[in-house]
Amino acid sequence: MTLDYDDFLNSIMASMDRTTQVDVNDIPNIDLYMDQLLTFMDESLRKSSRHPGVDKILTKTMINNYAKNDLLPPPVKKKYSKDHIILLMFIYYYKNMLSFSDIQTLFEPVYKRFGKDDEDINLKDIYKTIYDEQKDIIAHLKTDIEEKYKTAQKSFPEAKGEDKNELQMFNFVSMLAYDVFMKMLLIENIIDHIEEEREGDKETKKKKK
Repeated sequence: MTLDYDDFLNSIMASMDRTTQVDVNDIPNIDLYMDQLLTFMDESLRKSSRHPGVDKILTKTMINNYAKNDLLPPPVKKKYSKDHIILLMFIYYYKNMLSFSDIQTLFEPVYKRFGKDDEDINLKDIYKTIYDEQKDIIAHLKTDIEEKYKTAQKSFPEAKGEDKNELQMFNFVSMLAYDVFMKMLLIENIIDHIEEEREGDKETKKKKK
């Protein structure tokens, strides 16, 4: 495994630039039928998949399951609105990390409380706020990745040739994986805390009745 440091690091950074979220203004303002929805999601998100053109971004079965599990409101006359698409965008990013029940915990106040255009804050506002933060997030990630890669490149100085390359790459991946692991623990703890808070609120309301 002979890798040029600059080329490899540049390819990582370029891949991050290709995985930007979809601008809220690029989401159709008209309601879409299922096939139209799947086409839009595939065209918008395929660059963020591991194997573009091969991996399925979403399927009819997936979307139906999301609705059955209360992650997504049912379509209106078989059509999906802009709010449906926004929720599906969030689900796409969450689904490889969180269980349905965890996503449901996060989503419950989002689409039940803010899923109306006449609210002071609606789903489009929430999505736009998060979208506007992505440039700063990616910039910080790039800096962090570069630092980790440079640290890995300095490791195992006693190793030689191919062994050194493989050990350094293993170290780099391990640092990234541990970072993800710790962030996942944080996310899970936050979700558990939200659940506990809601259960506490329910108990308080019961006692007041």
